[in-house]
Amino acid sequence: MKNKKISLKSFIISLVLVALISGGLVYWVTSSEFFQSSSLSQNDLYKVHALYNDIQENYYEDVDDEDLIEGALEGMTDSLDDPYTSYLGKQEAGEFTESLSGDFEGIGATLTIVDDLPEVSEAPVKDSPAEKAGLQAKDKILEVDGKKTEGKDLDSVVQTIRGKKGSTVKLAVERDDENFDVEIKRDTIPLESLDYELDEDHQEVGSIEIASFNENTAEELRDAIKDLRKQGAKSFVIDLRQNPGGYLDQVEEMASMFLADGKTIVQFGTDEEITGKSKASEKLDGGFKVNEPTTVLVDKQSASASEIFAAALKESANAPIVGTNTFGKGTVQSVSDFSDDSEVKMTVQKWLTPKGEWINEKGVEPTIEADLPGYAYLPPLPKDETFEKGDQSDTVKNLHKFLQALGYDTKGDEFNDKTAQAVKDFQGEHDIAQSGSVDKKTSTAIEQEVVKKIQNSDSVYKKAIEELTK
Repeated sequence: MKNKKISLKSFIISLVLVALISGGLVYWVTSSEFFQSSSLSQNDLYKVHALYNDIQENYYEDVDDEDLIEGALEGMTDSLDDPYTSYLGKQEAGEFTESLSGDFEGIGATLTIVDDLPEVSEAPVKDSPAEKAGLQAKDKILEVDGKKTEGKDLDSVVQTIRGKKGSTVKLAVERDDENFDVEIKRDTIPLESLDYELDEDHQEVGSIEIASFNENTAEELRDAIKDLRKQGAKSFVIDLRQNPGGYLDQVEEMASMFLADGKTIVQFGTDEEITGKSKASEKLDGGFKVNEPTTVLVDKQSASASEIFAAALKESANAPIVGTNTFGKGTVQSVSDFSDDSEVKMTVQKWLTPKGEWINEKGVEPTIEADLPGYAYLPPLPKDETFEKGDQSDTVKNLHKFLQALGYDTKGDEFNDKTAQAVKDFQGEHDIAQSGSVDKKTSTAIEQEVVKKIQNSDSVYKKAIEELTK
């Protein structure tokens, strides 16, 4: 079986900010004409005008007009209590757009504000610096470089986490009942849409990993399939694990390639009714069809557009879906721009599967359940502390789990003689001074070995190969 090169985002999760990537959205772009008319009368806006004037005239300090207007716009979207609806200032809007079409500098994760705290909302950018720091979806960011984030607006948190390539940022993170720190070195974040290759041990299987649904992903997928066919592929694995979503038109075109014309890809609606359906057609896919056997890989970080694709192939093509329940994001966003290049990203409707199921907060169920081992989801070991004999903590407990994954017989929450010996043995096997304590060099080496083990035994991918070759 091939040693599949997965990015292990469930183990080492990336971090780009919601203002920087699609953040699990399915969305389309509208023009600024959206804002040219309004049903509000002057009377409706009286309180807004009155408060604006009152602040300008009576507030004890000078107030910048633009700050008031920006604050009002942010306040309106914030009042909806929807993490996927937000006002993006000119800089944020530019970063958001840039993130879907090329590289940018950052650390690589999606953030949103939940209960007054910034939270990693969904899946990661592949091969980003934060991928190696071990952040995961639902992690709460308590501090950035020692400064508390509670109550801060998203933009200010984004700006403190972003920075020049090569600089570092330290985050205090809360995951479930556990707190830990991570230090991340900022870098250029590559936004590759997909990667593909023939399976090493099954040359008739083409493996395609789709990282996101960017503006050219459908064309990239078409080219990848053509090339894999030339190399001898007779079936395909489509890996959507950790894929946060992206452009609606791209996922519609891509799903259409795998469905017979007339089959439903996705339905749209409100709480009251179905307002539209998207169906496979030559108009969508240009007549390019994939009739070879295909399996789709998903996990709990496969969101939105990924879920549309998986549900479409599951319900309209009877394709096997391998993995775990997906993220569960069943809404669609539009992105509308103002004349000053700022934008509003807004939830405008919900989407349903071909059979009419709303998967919001439930996810798409796989037809074949498979998951990575539990140690793939461990939090990272701290790199700014040294652990030694006598220490007792949840971190030591996690250290034991890492060591167990590598075959060492340790357990408990205390760093004892057995722990020290296991560490010495590991250090000796990896040309590290055998101190018996765990510093940055040792903890990094331990994590890297666990990553290699997961990469070499990707049970989810293997299950898909078994399905295609049985």
